[in-house]
Amino acid sequence: MADALHLLKLSVGTENVEDLAAWQASAPAKGPDGRPRHVTRMWPRQEAALLDGGSIFWVIKGLILVRQQIVALDEVIGSDGIRRCAIVLDPHLILTETRRKRPFQGWRYLKGADAPCDLSRADRSEERLPPQLQAALAEIGVR
Repeated sequence: MADALHLLKLSVGTENVEDLAAWQASAPAKGPDGRPRHVTRMWPRQEAALLDGGSIFWVIKGLILVRQQIVALDEVIGSDGIRRCAIVLDPHLILTETRRKRPFQGWRYLKGADAPCDLSRADRSEERLPPQLQAALAEIGVR
């Protein structure tokens, strides 16, 4: 994954990873194949690189917390006749190391070398610190 190209996207209105999972499980978020989709107006120019092992890293409340594998990019024509890109996602959410990220519009490319690492099973225990505290500790070099 270190050499893959990824997307970084704000999950607007989401309070936590559970909210993101609940939204993606709802009918409006699913495509005809039952997989969650995120529809965006812009089509990624680096489509081939994204489809070669890329993920979308979700920023929730100013923190990168989770990622999902990008499965496909599908064309969607809205009721307004505008062509959009549906980013088709694997439904499995993968928790990542917590990292602060300032707000931005749209999405950004994220090089694999700059992406947060996935959490190990040990790091996913019920006794995890709140994400804001994890981010603060990471900023000062405590993991």
